[in-house]
Amino acid sequence: MEAPKFSKIHNRFRLNGYFYDRNTLKEVAYNFIKEGDLYETFMGDFILDWLDNSDSIYLSTSISKENKILVKKQSLVSSAISTGDFLKVSVGDKALHCLPTNYIAGKMMLIRALILGLEIDLVSPSKKPFYKNEKFYDFAAMTPIQAFHSIPELGRIKKLIIGGAYLSNALQQALIKAKINAYETYGMMETLSHIAVRRMTDPISEFKCLPGIFVGQDNRKCLIIDAPRLDIKNLITNDQVELYSPSKFRLIGSIDHIIKLDGYNIHPEQVERKLSEKISFHFFIDKIAFKSKKEKLTIVIEDNSKINYKKIKDQIKSCTKLKQNEIPKYITLHKKFIQTYSGKIKRKETMNQNPFKVLDL
Repeated sequence: MEAPKFSKIHNRFRLNGYFYDRNTLKEVAYNFIKEGDLYETFMGDFILDWLDNSDSIYLSTSISKENKILVKKQSLVSSAISTGDFLKVSVGDKALHCLPTNYIAGKMMLIRALILGLEIDLVSPSKKPFYKNEKFYDFAAMTPIQAFHSIPELGRIKKLIIGGAYLSNALQQALIKAKINAYETYGMMETLSHIAVRRMTDPISEFKCLPGIFVGQDNRKCLIIDAPRLDIKNLITNDQVELYSPSKFRLIGSIDHIIKLDGYNIHPEQVERKLSEKISFHFFIDKIAFKSKKEKLTIVIEDNSKINYKKIKDQIKSCTKLKQNEIPKYITLHKKFIQTYSGKIKRKETMNQNPFKVLDL
């Protein structure tokens, strides 16, 4: 019985320097599961699921695997081809795989390699993926944390996509200064990885949709996504955007994060983008009741002996882009942020912890 098209392997595909056909790649997968590290075990499990004869595959929407969605493998193939077409990633290109395969981004990097015929190196998904690695690559995908810790090495990547968490202005400016050809991605599990990218430029550019992706807005100004090739129709998100055309938009922020104070709706992501031009460390904006018991805006940071709190006050005062109602009134210190692997801060879970200290601004 002939293998389905989506489970065929491009004859130029390489994994860690070796060519594999369908049968030998299954042997690699079994070996990863039996003897590999955790990230290799995830890879082995996914390879076996991908190479079976089913035309669909379950994707976990959380690390616990409690929530799953069933998607067509052909939709994942179409997503891989769209990325290749948009970024001009093609047969024989060398790629770095440094994302965990238990997440959609890591799965898609492998599928792109299998379908497009890439020569891919699989490394541990650590904060420093270039550790003991002196190679050059045509293409790679990273989280913002990985990109931040790899700035000196990123010149060895011709095309870099970054996603999975908030990308600060400070990181963008560092990428621009280092002349890295980098793109921020927009997407989620339901869109089978990213559906739009934006080039790292100054001033901040808008997101452009991949081929075959179309976007609109609902009455909340939230993004609606149509992607026939991905089997997606009228996917309504909670992300508010400025819509420029059916293929271009600027991200404002999630309505789930909106802070209501004194009759104003404040988008914390917008405040964070403005402040990140002055502040380079990890933080986020929320509200807290303190002293007066009235809720006020606060900048939330991880306690760090290297942080100069007087300097933070000066940096906030010097941020002229902030509107009056966007100026934080407190600094809230937490010993540690609760985060996803990719570095996305879990705001609600973090704020549910008792703060280490609260300071007036």
